Amino acid sequence: MSARLGARDLLDLVLDAGTFASWDRPVDLTGIEPGYRAELEAAAVRAGTDESVLTGRGTVRGRPVAVVVNEFRFLAGSIGRAAADRIVAAVRRATAEGLPLLAATASGGTRMQEGTPAFLRMAEISRALMEHRAAGLPYLAYLRHPTTGGVFASWGSLAHVTVAEPGALVGFLGPKVYEALNGEPFPAGVQTAENLAAHGVIDAVVATEDLPALVDRALGVLVDPPSPPALSRRGGDVGDRDAWECIVSTRAEGRVGVRDLLRYGASSTLRLKGTDEGERDDSVLIALTRLDGQPCVLVGQDRSRQTPSTPMGPAALREARRAMELAEELRLPLVTVVDTPGAELSQAAEEGALAGEIARCIATLTTLSVPTVSILLGQGCGGGALALLPARTTVATERSWLSPLPPEGASVIVHGDVSHAADMARAQGVRAIDLHALGAVHLLVPERDPDTAEDLARAVVAACGQVLAGAVAPA
Repeated sequence: MSARLGARDLLDLVLDAGTFASWDRPVDLTGIEPGYRAELEAAAVRAGTDESVLTGRGTVRGRPVAVVVNEFRFLAGSIGRAAADRIVAAVRRATAEGLPLLAATASGGTRMQEGTPAFLRMAEISRALMEHRAAGLPYLAYLRHPTTGGVFASWGSLAHVTVAEPGALVGFLGPKVYEALNGEPFPAGVQTAENLAAHGVIDAVVATEDLPALVDRALGVLVDPPSPPALSRRGGDVGDRDAWECIVSTRAEGRVGVRDLLRYGASSTLRLKGTDEGERDDSVLIALTRLDGQPCVLVGQDRSRQTPSTPMGPAALREARRAMELAEELRLPLVTVVDTPGAELSQAAEEGALAGEIARCIATLTTLSVPTVSILLGQGCGGGALALLPARTTVATERSWLSPLPPEGASVIVHGDVSHAADMARAQGVRAIDLHALGAVHLLVPERDPDTAEDLARAVVAACGQVLAGAVAPA
């Protein structure tokens, strides 16, 4: 676990030097029961703060931000009425001033000395945060050791991007309380940052010293304006390639994938992992990024992670919908990347609502108000591909294709065997050039022989970036 920093030390680490300006009014202890008042006064001496949270504004690489930071040394970072009111006031001020919000938690939850009146304030904090999000303003959260109880169940779980420090205890009920109530210890390793990241509850585990760079990357997408496109759009004609040759080539080892797009054509990329609701499927990749200088939310099917043993399941499509909803809420363009041999076919997929998730992805994608671009990069097989396809503008590589089933499956249905797969591919109009003629694809990216993954990735990102920048008219 990273060395624990106090609230002021964390502010000094993340914010530009000398830019923090406090928004906090002095805490009024008038009328507080003497015994509890003595606890508060002792906590203030020990922590060097007058409450368990500090709020204010500063800058990160020159960008103005609002901050809310827990101080664990003040009564274990617990949230009483004064602390909760301070958080609510800061969030509402951030909303009024149009500022992104950074929060760092470190708390045992609601302050037991104040009981239910303090507990109810968690709902007010949540209300203020949702108003902030509804205004299209980013909220980033860093969960520190420990983050439990009402803090984790309110402002610790409502961010667009949520990361935690290594080894941090993060959970709903503190393990000591669980053991006292149940007479046995809580299972080891469950309430850890690493376990929650593995299960798609949080996006990543990030060392404290790496937090400034992560915040900078996030704000580079969420706050900074677009840059002029730098990549050149590829010219040339699209060939009349054989459909089966297209299918074989997109299945080949070394074929360009979504990771190549990010590696060779993106910047300020911040990966998000999981649904943030307890599911994670690595066959889909989500990121805040800038494609050729254009900020966007990207969701792409990662062909390198789709195998017979790890097919794209319902959770992957729920992750995709998370990306769609993030784009809409943050008012960023959405870019989808289609490249799949097909969605999972299994009992688990059926019981996990695979068909429903395909339908909901299509419904969400087709009703977004932000600009949307889909990239048909390679394989486009079945409903799993269609789930990410119907954007306002679709860019396709020359060899990419889309079909209701893999050609082998279509061959079985029509001919009773798989030996007619090539003929079915030719007959079904699966090629990108056929889709362009139908109006389902709006921009074709020529492929060259030979063509490296890097070269083709840059060409695809250039086309997408120019659509996002308005240099190429969207459909």
